[in-house]
Order: sequence, then structure tokens, then C-alpha cells
Amino acid sequence: MAVSTRGDVDPAFWTGKRVFLTGHTGFKGSWLSLWLQQLGAQVTGFALAPPTSPALFEVARVADGMTSHIGDIRDAVALEEALRAADPEIVIHMAAQPLVRASYDDPVGTYATNVMGTVHLLDAVRRAPAVRAVCVVTTDKCYENREWAWGYREDEAMGGHDPYSNSKGCAELVTSAYRRSFFTGDGCAAIASGRAGNVIGGGDWATDRLIPDILRAVAAGEPVLIRNPLATRPWQHVLEPLSGYLVLCQQLWHDPAAAAEAWNFGPRDEDARPVQWIVERMCALWGAGADWTRDPSVQPHEANYLKLDISKARAGLGWQPHWTLSAALESIVAWHRAWLAGDDMRRYCTRELERFAGASLADAA
Repeated sequence: MAVSTRGDVDPAFWTGKRVFLTGHTGFKGSWLSLWLQQLGAQVTGFALAPPTSPALFEVARVADGMTSHIGDIRDAVALEEALRAADPEIVIHMAAQPLVRASYDDPVGTYATNVMGTVHLLDAVRRAPAVRAVCVVTTDKCYENREWAWGYREDEAMGGHDPYSNSKGCAELVTSAYRRSFFTGDGCAAIASGRAGNVIGGGDWATDRLIPDILRAVAAGEPVLIRNPLATRPWQHVLEPLSGYLVLCQQLWHDPAAAAEAWNFGPRDEDARPVQWIVERMCALWGAGADWTRDPSVQPHEANYLKLDISKARAGLGWQPHWTLSAALESIVAWHRAWLAGDDMRRYCTRELERFAGASLADAA
């Protein structure tokens, strides 16, 4: 029986495609760069230097298979020069200040990057005639969070309590305004946005993020400090939303009128779990000596309950998550242990991508 590629990443589509990716040095951007390279795309990246040390971009030698520009999306001229030189057919915009707590420390920089960076990118695309598809990546936190027990749909109001979440809501509004104002005629690029849940995976060393905080603590033999053990999030392995962005770009190329909208990419309902469930599972996977305790210090506001409704992506793109949350956590612990053991992490990531693609095809068969 033939397997339909609808809802799956299609290697034949990506072979030879010219792709411009902002944020390629970050955690998600590094994984997506590796995936695009594996698919045979011609990848050009534009981003700040890697934000952490160590960083997946360096550990997995991501730059080896692409053209990498180190620059700031707040610099509209440098961004447009890099875009023009790449002459891309597909643009994926992931560059961002991605952390809630960091946005409290630097709200101006957060808005400048997440809002005006999106303006700079979309305005440059207006003068890039070869571009046919653009995916602007935002977040599940772009919604006005009412602490509902059900998932947010794409037509819910934008909002955001903190500067990070609010700036991503603003980026969604910018994307919608540019789409309706400048990308409506024949021959225009098709513009969509992708909203992902709480992304986890091997190679994330960010500060103030749950999985990296857990791994740092357990590897050092220290208890994990947890701010809000009852906070519930739509956790998903990093390859899940990345597959959604790639499938969305394919659909933008083939059926722009139907795909040029906002799309949620989240886990199954049962994988929206509280922080305590995650940390207890991670400690059990790590083994002896791993433990956690609640952080008693005063913390800035963060939402307690957040979940995405992914019915639109299921129905409109044929996309669905493939790995359970338990499987994702197992893969993260295995990845981190491999890195600690000195494995070739570019090769390891390639095998991880192959394993994920195999799970995707098995689900579709």
C-alpha cells in the first residue's frame, strides 16, 4: 500500500529548495537546519551567535552544511542584504528572544527583536521576488490566557501577560497585517504563522527553561529547583513542531490560498502535563541521586494552565504529533548522556531525525 505524504515531510519537495532561516543558531533553529540539510535543501541562516555555551549549533557542527550569517534581525539593512544574496524560495522566521523571564529583564530588547524583527523580515520579503512561502514562527503564549481547561484555537484573541508572550501576540498581528496589506495578489508570497507549544529536546542549554534546568541539576548531583510544579503546558519534542512548519511550507507552496493562515502545532491532549510530572519522570529516567524541590523564592507571573487545540492542523494539513511525551523524555535523557560520553553529536542528531521520520511513516501507513 502506498503511503500518502500529506501531513508528512516530503524529502522530494525539499531537495534543492533555497531556504532562508532566521534564528538558525538557536536550539530549534539548529535542529531545523540539520533537518533541512538532511533533506537536501540549500540553507542560508541569519542569526545572532549561539545564545549558550555549550550550544547545539556548535556541538552538532550545524554550520558545516549551510551558509551561516551572524547578524541581528534588529538590523534591517544587514537582514535584507543576507536575504537578497540567498535569493530564497522559502523563508522560515524563527529568530526571537524566546524566554519569558528574560523578557522581564529586557522588555525593550524583547519587543525590538520579536516585533520589529518580524517587520524587518516581512518587509524584506516584499522585495524578494523568488520567495513563494513564508512561515513566521511564534508561540502558544501569543493567546490571551484565560486559564481555560480546553485548548486555544487559532481564532482566539491575541494577548500575553508578560513582554515575551505579548510581543509574540504582536508578531502575529504584524504577520496578519502584512499578509493582508502586501501579499494578496497573484505571484505574491504566501505567508502563514506557526504556533508551537513548550518545545523540549536534546541540545537545549537555555537558562530558566525546565528541561535544561533539570539536566544541569541532575548531572551535577544537585536537587532540581522547581518554580511552579502545578503549571501545565503543552510539552512536545522539538521535531514535532518543526515537522509542522515544514509541512505548512509544503502546503503554502502547493495551495497558498488555503494555507496562508495561522496554525497551531501542539501535542496530544494527554501530553499537556504539569511540571511536577515532567520532573519526576526525568528524575526516574536519570536514576539514582536525581531529586527535586520547590524553589521558595518569589517568582514573576507565569500562566498556570495552557493548552493548544490542533484540530485545524490535523484537518487542514494532515499533520499530527508522532512521539508521546514519555518517548520524548526518554530521547532527551539518551541524547544528553551521549553528549556527556563524547559521541559525535552531528551524527547522533542525524540518526534521531531518521528515527523520527520512521515513526512518522509508520503512523501514516
